[in-house]
Amino acid sequence: MKKKKLRVLVLMHEDLVPPDSIKGLSAKEVAPYKSEYDVSAGLENIGHEVRKLGVSSDLGVLRNAITEWNPDITFNLLEEFHGVAVYDQHVVGYLELMRKPYTGCNPRGLLLAHDKALTKEILSYHRIRVPDFAVFPRNKVVRRPKRLKFPLLVKSVSEEGSVGIAQASVVHNDEKLKERVEFIHQQTSTDAIAEEFIEGRELYVGVIGNQRLETFPTWEMFFNNMPEDTIRIATAKVKWDHDYQKKNGIDTGAAKDLDPAVEEQISRICKRVYRTLSLSGYARMDLRLTPDGRVYIIEANPNPNLEFGEDFSESAEKAGVNYEALLSKIMNLGLAYQAPWQIGL
Repeated sequence: MKKKKLRVLVLMHEDLVPPDSIKGLSAKEVAPYKSEYDVSAGLENIGHEVRKLGVSSDLGVLRNAITEWNPDITFNLLEEFHGVAVYDQHVVGYLELMRKPYTGCNPRGLLLAHDKALTKEILSYHRIRVPDFAVFPRNKVVRRPKRLKFPLLVKSVSEEGSVGIAQASVVHNDEKLKERVEFIHQQTSTDAIAEEFIEGRELYVGVIGNQRLETFPTWEMFFNNMPEDTIRIATAKVKWDHDYQKKNGIDTGAAKDLDPAVEEQISRICKRVYRTLSLSGYARMDLRLTPDGRVYIIEANPNPNLEFGEDFSESAEKAGVNYEALLSKIMNLGLAYQAPWQIGL
């Protein structure tokens, strides 16, 4: 049966609107907007009518596109608004106020997952294992609670993509804790969170669905050539610096030698986290697996990177869902999601 052709408004930051063709461009040139290009091109390949819309700080642009073009769905790739990472939840809320379907997570799920401290408090209440932590607000004296033991990992309470995370983020005394907290305050203009550093394997799990959930195979970050005295964490350099990745043999792929029972346990935990945080659409869970088999949830990331060849799409491929099928699945979930305005209609 022929699939229905839809009008799809692909929503992204105005600085990341890709050209219609990347022919002749280097990988470095394409890198900033590769996800936006891959999604837009993938949707066109499926046969949908696609319009790319860049937004930065004016919702009027979005309103005009909706009223003038009347898209069937908005494919949401926006990660900030007004330069504020947590404001993407308000843009999604605006789409709900406009009574328009969209892909990815709902506003409540974005609100809960964006706040790393709130996430940990909620998960801890539901007896899902998370690292012990404390929040250090801006413009306040840095005092470590006595229960919080070193080593600690210091990062922004709300920024994503490993912003502000480096080898120096893992601290072993109060002096270094104070220095790193102040660094996060200055660099990100957000509060800082210091959490118990969990030694173990760096794992990622893709989850997709609204009510019925599916997890993709567990993915792992490998630190193949990292010096022995280097801490194995996903710093900003590890995530985004291709030369650094090549030099240190950093790669991701299907987790190796995971016991099937552990894989099943991880899948179960990730689905619990997804439901507990009211997520919808799709998300990626960041975990640590200790040498003695304990699973810690580090972060929940709704609307993760959808770039072709990235962790989420690669793990979907491993599960038998190719890239274009993944985009279709995400769109169908967006169309099926029951927003509050639809209840009772």
